[in-house]
Amino acid sequence: MLTLIPCIIFGYFDLDVSIYIIHIMARIKYKEAAGIKAKKGKPASGKKPDKTELKKLYIKESRSIREAAEILGCTKDMVYRALQEYGIDRHPNTRRTKLERFDLEFIRDTVKMKGYRKGAQELGVDKSTLYRYLRRMGK
Repeated sequence: MLTLIPCIIFGYFDLDVSIYIIHIMARIKYKEAAGIKAKKGKPASGKKPDKTELKKLYIKESRSIREAAEILGCTKDMVYRALQEYGIDRHPNTRRTKLERFDLEFIRDTVKMKGYRKGAQELGVDKSTLYRYLRRMGK
């Protein structure tokens, strides 16, 4: 028999489903209180990424977690868990500038020959971004 119970947020819930959800949440809280690490989130799917492949994609090629997951054929959650397990630090949540793709000497030569305005246009950034980047890198 299907018993529906009212819920303020989601409308109506199937009683069996809501009891199951409460059971899972209570089990997680119990484990955390007992000092046991509780598994949360989406279950892993796909193969676990190899450490060398993951380092190559994530650190050397500076790919995002999503890009690495697409290339490796697994979920982003699996890549995130592998990063934690292998002790690889995550990228900071700041946006990287397009200028990091170019060699610093090439950027300096471009600015020397063309100036900030034309050089910034050629490199695909704003002239203030180019100026700040060179100042930060020790002009």
